[in-house]
Amino acid sequence: MKKFSIFLKEASLSQASIKAKQMGLKADGHGGWYNAQGEFVAKTIGGELKFYTKGQKVGEKDTPNTPKQAAPVDKKQAAVVQQPTSKKETSKTSRKLTVVFGKFNPPSKDHKKIFDFAKTKSAGSDFKIYPSRSQDPKANPMDPDTKIKYMKKMFPDYSDYIINDEETGTIFDVLQSAEADGYGEVLIVVGSDRVAEFRSLAIKHNGSLYNFDDIQVIPGSEKDIDSNRPSESMSAKMRQSASKDDFATFKTGVTKELTDKDKEQLYKLVRKNMSESYELWEISPKSDYRNLRENYIKERIFKLGSIVENVNTGLIGKIIRRGTNYLICVTEDNIMFKSWITDVIEKKQFTNISGVPADQRKVGTTSLTKYAMRMAGVNSIRNFINKYKVIDRPYTNGEV
Repeated sequence: MKKFSIFLKEASLSQASIKAKQMGLKADGHGGWYNAQGEFVAKTIGGELKFYTKGQKVGEKDTPNTPKQAAPVDKKQAAVVQQPTSKKETSKTSRKLTVVFGKFNPPSKDHKKIFDFAKTKSAGSDFKIYPSRSQDPKANPMDPDTKIKYMKKMFPDYSDYIINDEETGTIFDVLQSAEADGYGEVLIVVGSDRVAEFRSLAIKHNGSLYNFDDIQVIPGSEKDIDSNRPSESMSAKMRQSASKDDFATFKTGVTKELTDKDKEQLYKLVRKNMSESYELWEISPKSDYRNLRENYIKERIFKLGSIVENVNTGLIGKIIRRGTNYLICVTEDNIMFKSWITDVIEKKQFTNISGVPADQRKVGTTSLTKYAMRMAGVNSIRNFINKYKVIDRPYTNGEV
């Protein structure tokens, strides 16, 4: 069954928006639409797509109008005709946000390299770090709140930039939140091995799940020093050390900002959350790819119909196709994504939220409200409304 939030998201896409996107038009965030040449060509009015030139047709030039042929100006359309033709002038905002989205489980000293690079690339614009909400005893042993607490200790220079928001579990959630906050451009910084994946997802859905003037995805180092995935390798090394009860190796991965007591507490916490000894391919899939793929080929893991989470993007979906070393999955709201088998973990279901007793689902009670918000994946009605508000608004007397 789909979440309530999914139905509202689908309902927010008007027929006018769908038609415009089929034509290859791009939204400006205020109901306006531009063609591939960046020309302002249409406006959403009263839920319908209206062209500012009467003779406008898809795939054709504007029908030339001589003084005798010109149609009388429709007062309702007058405001649209007067809109400036410069896309830059009609852009909803020029604000830019630089984003780092990752697992950081556990956080390691190598993560600071990506933060430093991303902060430099932000060039004075807003900068935010979003730790994923993924958690499992093998590859993501720390819960989000505890992980973020240690990140703030390890990276004090970035403490104010690290965002702890349970509603930003996926890269799509992050982008939708950025749009709601009024950003017009987004720069996403990720490990170089994940650039193609993030570009495919983030850019593909611009104009449907969110609307930005520009989205860019770049690797976490200009010199591509991240090509060997140092951040992931250090975190994986720390997980392996914790599993083997090797504190001496584990503490080499943390920053000098942690005290000896902090290091020991972090180590014990990771060990406790891992709860038992696992095979190397379970703790660090990329470090033991041969055994990972052997278990995959023998269908011991990632079977058709299973639910998996992509630990890079946070997307959760059902497996509909098994490739040689990849999976094709579909989320609850029918978004298809591809994942390498090294980048997913198995989930029991789409959500970890269970039901509540009947007496907690009585209409008009606070308990029902809380239950409904948990099922929708939000902690605030206001945040929910802002997150899924309709972008296209009818024109009334020349005003939006």
